Amino acid sequence: MDQYTTRPSDEVQVGYVRVMHTAPNAPNVDIYVDDEMIIDNLAYGDFTDYLPVQEGTYKVTLYVAGTQDNPIVANMLPVEPDVMLTVAAVGTPDNISLLSITDGGSDIIPGKAMVRFIHLSPDAPAVDITLQDGTVIFPNVAFKQITPYIAADPMELTLQVRPAGSSDIVLEIPNVPLTENSLNTIYAVGLLQGDPQLEVLLTMDEI
Repeated sequence: MDQYTTRPSDEVQVGYVRVMHTAPNAPNVDIYVDDEMIIDNLAYGDFTDYLPVQEGTYKVTLYVAGTQDNPIVANMLPVEPDVMLTVAAVGTPDNISLLSITDGGSDIIPGKAMVRFIHLSPDAPAVDITLQDGTVIFPNVAFKQITPYIAADPMELTLQVRPAGSSDIVLEIPNVPLTENSLNTIYAVGLLQGDPQLEVLLTMDEI
């Protein structure tokens, strides 16, 4: 257990992994790494802190919380030194997969905020992310697509989600806090049609 949940000494090469549950209407889950439970009862819309993990390749398995008989999904996860990863449970209850997302890895422009968008709504089409005036900043982002980080002035920003190529607004995201010298990800989660409704999760991608 110490391998996953305590900060190793400087001599050990470690990466950093957090886990996110974005599969709407899927049950709470327990997460096992190499058959050892490291996170219990993770609910939809929740994500963990980064956990330091020694470099290597690990088997990550999700089970319905409180069970360990029929895995929901299992994947091999390579962890590299000094690399931050988010492992997201994505999809629908009958078709859940694990998406490994590399966080950071983009140089911060001094005085700017870096921001990107990830589309994890399983029933939404490709979308454009725009400013309030319709200016497209992330065009035609499909399900499970990860945009590059872009630089923005530090501010509270209002963004809009529109079907790609359309002027229709399906979600407005007010007061997105972008702070100086930060790395940020905006995740679209939920359902365009049904509950839980389309919404966003905001993360800062730093230890």
